[in-house]
Amino acid sequence: MERRSLPIGIQTFRKIREDDAYYVDKTPSVERLLGDGTHFFLSRPRRFGKSLFLDTLKELFEGSEELFRGLAIHGRWDWSVRHPVVRVSFGSGHFAGDGDLRAEVGDRLREMEDAAGIADPAAASDAGRLRYLIRTLHERSGRRVVVLIDEYDKPILDALDAPEVARGNRDYLRGLYAVVKDCDAHIRFSFITGVSKFSKVSLFSGLNNLTDITVEPRYSSICGYTEADLDEVFAPELPGLDRDEIRDWYNGYSWLGDERVYNPFDILLLFRNREFKAHWFETGSPRFLVDLLAERRVRSVDLDGMRGTEELLSAFDVGAIGTEALLFQTGYLTIQGEERRGARTSYRLGYPNREVRLGLNESLLRHWVRNDAARMRNTDRLYDLLKENDLPGLEALFRSFFASIPYEWYTNNDIANFEGYYASVFYSHFAALGLDVAVEESTSHGRLDMAVRFEGRVYVFEFKVVEQAGEGGAMRQLRDRGYADKYRAPGVGVHLVGVEFSSASRNVVAFEHATA
Repeated sequence: MERRSLPIGIQTFRKIREDDAYYVDKTPSVERLLGDGTHFFLSRPRRFGKSLFLDTLKELFEGSEELFRGLAIHGRWDWSVRHPVVRVSFGSGHFAGDGDLRAEVGDRLREMEDAAGIADPAAASDAGRLRYLIRTLHERSGRRVVVLIDEYDKPILDALDAPEVARGNRDYLRGLYAVVKDCDAHIRFSFITGVSKFSKVSLFSGLNNLTDITVEPRYSSICGYTEADLDEVFAPELPGLDRDEIRDWYNGYSWLGDERVYNPFDILLLFRNREFKAHWFETGSPRFLVDLLAERRVRSVDLDGMRGTEELLSAFDVGAIGTEALLFQTGYLTIQGEERRGARTSYRLGYPNREVRLGLNESLLRHWVRNDAARMRNTDRLYDLLKENDLPGLEALFRSFFASIPYEWYTNNDIANFEGYYASVFYSHFAALGLDVAVEESTSHGRLDMAVRFEGRVYVFEFKVVEQAGEGGAMRQLRDRGYADKYRAPGVGVHLVGVEFSSASRNVVAFEHATA
């Protein structure tokens, strides 16, 4: 198999096929959709191939047979039937200002009306113009219309810092999207995609016939690459790259399917640059996310192990964004497992892979340490200290770090929150290095606070606040409960580290360590 061009940043199906670039065949999912209904909704994180999938649908329904030769659907599609397509994408606009959305939609409608030869839309409102466009295309062609809406939520997300604008955009879009239901008799198929999943009550209340396939197991790989895709489609790119490392860095996204998937953007950048780094994470700033986590005092040690129901993962609206929903929908956490509890299904969430764990914790550190140079020095110094197994140096590093934290952070925190915050700082430092860090691991004697594996050594941490537990409590618990036993193995050095903090001094007051 010969190497092909990498379709980095290309969202146009025709360009990929005509340029003979790598393409992962998603047409089996299209056939499955057509057998399951008419109106569909899909939420996936950014840069997961949603726009390319919609463009594939557009070319298919418009009958571009030459582009589908060699793909699964080619011999099973009636190419003599062509449907008019109405495609609306909000990807290129910016909608933070009052009136931006209406102006953009007006321009898009005018373009589609001109292409359809509609001189007078016979409607005053934008929703009316869209309704008239769909009905007219059906009447003139004799074929029902396909409606594709990409990045449906971007006009709301762009304006989250201006809640009144965001609410106005949401209410406007609710009326626009209700047209899909009103025009059901004129529509052959509709597909709506975005990053977030706003509740049906807030945005899709008029579209109650919409089928949400976001966490439908049969569609878990409708976007993204599977292990088989890497082996079969990208085989020429794999030599020289460690498959286990590829999996560790970029695999792990799950929407309840049998197989976890890769972020396509990461894989394509890896094949081009031949370098393991946070490609996807670096393309989008999580500032809003980090600010919200800090505002809500969410501990970084709690992120890898959150739980939520399907309703909780959909708790997303202007001014009412659920933490779990935000982390899941934006791709910073994924489903690690599910558990039936009575009539409800509970999902266990966690980081999908090393890239996200590293990138998000580095962003949290950047929030705590506003001096980038100092933060980078801390991170580099931490790695060097671990390399040298220098535990006294580790104590000095963290004492210095805590001393630099602004007083304002501690306002309105109780002792329990202090302990969680101190533990989070330790965790994020190690996680930002991309190290193997586990929190609250179960042992036969209880749950350990944190374990760090590094070059044949395991550092077993226990954190306490002295005002709450008394002096010496951290190391005493490590020894009394035998937390080191789980990690003993030939050739593995196990080190116990008991760290105690004071809510009065706001710093480390004891840092005991011993070889187990």
